[in-house]
Amino acid sequence: MTQKQANWILATCAMTWGTSYIFMKMSVDSISSLTIIALRFGIAFIVMMMIFYKKLIHVNTKVLTYSAILGALLFIIFVALLYGMESTSASSAGFLISTTVILVPILQTFITRNLPRKQIVYGVMIVSIGLALVTIEDGFNFAQGSLYCLISAFLYAVHIILTNLFVQEVDTLQLGIYQLGFASLYATIGIFIFETPILPSGMLDWVAILGLALFCSAYGFVMQSIAQKYTTPEITGFLFSLEPIFAAIFAFIFLHENMGIQGYFGALLILAGVLIANSTSKKHLLLKEINV
Repeated sequence: MTQKQANWILATCAMTWGTSYIFMKMSVDSISSLTIIALRFGIAFIVMMMIFYKKLIHVNTKVLTYSAILGALLFIIFVALLYGMESTSASSAGFLISTTVILVPILQTFITRNLPRKQIVYGVMIVSIGLALVTIEDGFNFAQGSLYCLISAFLYAVHIILTNLFVQEVDTLQLGIYQLGFASLYATIGIFIFETPILPSGMLDWVAILGLALFCSAYGFVMQSIAQKYTTPEITGFLFSLEPIFAAIFAFIFLHENMGIQGYFGALLILAGVLIANSTSKKHLLLKEINV
């Protein structure tokens, strides 16, 4: 697979994740967060196991260990996100999660121990202003749901970086699928500890769960693991900046959500900051390729 092909795959992943906010918003008021996570990842894991059984039956300890780590991150990411979406619109949540794109190069800066480039600093400043406009409600009250979404964004940035490290050492297909199983396992354990297990009963609830399982999880997260082996964390984060755009479009069409002038202006600033921060990464990669 070439880097260009990998990037196109990651772009389609961003599109499927854009629909996830619609599905989560449809189900979050009637199904518990732990049940949504257990079902979406559990169904996705079973479906992928049925399709790729021969490639998954022989697995080593390293794959299971890395999958358990990524699965734990997915579990916490979506617990925070679903709690956030109880009081945040689907479109706002999409733009808040997009801060993952700017957090990836920041975390990479700490890992490599190099000072951030000026484009990243400018991007952080612009994104911070945008976040304030999206998250601060009338009367300058910070929306609690927005905080959960930002925690989810930070952990997802960690997930991207760790995935990039793990895919260099283990089978990408196995890693992508087994992480779904572990995420479902953690959520299932949580259900039996903190809740009474209850399956969804309504048709719309099952449509939402199946949409999350088949499109957003089975395709999105598995293809992410496979494609990330052929590209970089920075480029991955940059392509994921498409996710909130799709989320806002789908939320407007299907949920008739309107973020208001302040919200849309803040979202525009977030995207602008994301593009500015990541433009330096693209240039750096081009120069690196030329030198090689």
